[in-house]
Amino acid sequence: MPQNTFSFVNRRFFLSRFAALGILFTLLLSGCAGKESAPESRFVLLDGSSTTTRDLQGKVMLVNFWATTCVTCVKEMPDLVDTYNKFQAKGFDTIAVAMAYDRPDWVLHFAQTRQLPFKVALDNTGEVATAWGDVKLTPTTYLVDRQGRIVKRYIGEPDFAALHELIEKLLADT
Repeated sequence: MPQNTFSFVNRRFFLSRFAALGILFTLLLSGCAGKESAPESRFVLLDGSSTTTRDLQGKVMLVNFWATTCVTCVKEMPDLVDTYNKFQAKGFDTIAVAMAYDRPDWVLHFAQTRQLPFKVALDNTGEVATAWGDVKLTPTTYLVDRQGRIVKRYIGEPDFAALHELIEKLLADT
């Protein structure tokens, strides 16, 4: 077999495998991996109180991992506020979880100056981010149904119109 043919076959084989891995990775990141239970987590809130995923069962819940130094996180925050305000009276809740590397005083200042109406938690140890799939990229947002199952995971800013449609559907489900 000529050298060029062998190289072409090897290159094609490895490229096809690489493409398949890329597609799988994209599907996993887009949240197409099916409904899994949200991890049991304890969220320590800015006021020192805490809540757990178990406390919030029966509600549709948005868990948003963010940082004050993340440009996209800061940009999407008004849309998260609007989403919370639109649906909270119908059984919807939001927890914004600040990453372990985010300074607590910055998080507190951000939450106060923007008058965030939902729960804001500090993940000082990184334990919560680890439990939710070893979150490293911000923003990463999970939508959880009333039964405590993860319905969708967003990495980056979600399409808020589509998110609102999905929230409405989940709130309508009993």
